[in-house]
Amino acid sequence: MISFRQATRTDLPAIIQLLADDPLGQLREQPADPLPPAYYQAFEIIDQDTNQELMVVEEAGEIIGTFQMTFIQYLNYLGSSRSMIESVRVTKNKRGLKIGEKIIQWAISRSKIRGVKMLQLTSDKKRPDAIRFYERHGFVASHEGFKLHF
Repeated sequence: MISFRQATRTDLPAIIQLLADDPLGQLREQPADPLPPAYYQAFEIIDQDTNQELMVVEEAGEIIGTFQMTFIQYLNYLGSSRSMIESVRVTKNKRGLKIGEKIIQWAISRSKIRGVKMLQLTSDKKRPDAIRFYERHGFVASHEGFKLHF
C-alpha cells in the first residue's frame, strides 16, 4: 500500500537521489553526502509557501517517489488558478507498477480540491517515455514551451 505525504527536511537526501536517478538528472543534481546547502535553502522556501507542495510517495516506510505541485493564480480564465506538477520521479525498482499513474491521479484530485482550472506540466523532449506516459493520462501538448537558462 502506498501513501502520499508532504516532504520533510529529512526526506531531502532520498528526494535528491530520485531526481538524480536518470540520465538528465545525473547532469544537474548533486546527491552528495552531505547534500549541498542550496537544496536545504530551496526546501525551506518551498515548505513555507502555501502554494507549493513537495510530496513524497511511501511504501512500507520507504520513499519510492516524489513530485512537486505549484498552485498559480492568474488573471486569465476569469481570474482562475492552475496547478503545475513537476519533478515526477519513481524509484527504478518500482517503475511499471502504476505508481506514476497514482501520482497523476493524486495530483488531479488535489488540483480539483484546490479549485484550479487546469493542471499543467512540462517534460523534457529528451524524455519520450515520460511524454507518452503523460499523453496516455490525458495531457495534451497544446503549447510550445521556451526556457532561457542563466
